[in-house]
Amino acid sequence: MAEKIVYRSYKGESDLPHIMGLVQSELSEPYVVYTFRYFLHEWPHLSFLAYPDSTSNDPIGAIVCKQSAHKSISNRGYIAMLSVDKRWRKRGIASSLVRHSIEAMKSGGVDEIMLETEYDNHAALSLYESLGFIREKRLYRFYLNGKDAFRLILVVPPPPSQSYSDESSEDSSSTSPPTNSFIHQHRQRSMWKAPPYRAIPVIPYSDDEDDDHCSSR
Repeated sequence: MAEKIVYRSYKGESDLPHIMGLVQSELSEPYVVYTFRYFLHEWPHLSFLAYPDSTSNDPIGAIVCKQSAHKSISNRGYIAMLSVDKRWRKRGIASSLVRHSIEAMKSGGVDEIMLETEYDNHAALSLYESLGFIREKRLYRFYLNGKDAFRLILVVPPPPSQSYSDESSEDSSSTSPPTNSFIHQHRQRSMWKAPPYRAIPVIPYSDDEDDDHCSSR
């Protein structure tokens, strides 16, 4: 019988020990409990846990994120932590957790999503690049262990806007001229361009790879 991994968002303090256990057992960068609470209490809807089935109480993977204004000009998401139990890797769990968080951020109108990961963490780099992230910058001696990091960015375009003419054709009996607000929003969307981030070549990703440290930290 095929496995049915179950995903759900963070529910409360009872989930905290499980997330801390997963993250601290796999990631090299140390975090105190206050760091976890900062993310989980402020943005619980952006963090997800993975379970082997609907009856299990022990998660096998977790992702922790945030979303906030960046320099007052963009709505930026941030993937802070991602960890999957070694016994459950190579099954697409890490990529599914990232997709769940990306979709949750899109619901909040995110413009871009950022993370950092070790420069030689090839599994993590391949995972994120397969989801559309690009390497925007190398950060030298970024981690406490002295390792460099890559900053990765995913640009999220605005949802496609429906033209006024399409809306008006749905009900010809109630046609009204477009409002100034509608015109402004339509112009903004039509003028939107992706930020000029510099991409570094993508490494092909496969769930068969050893995603030993598929994580951002």
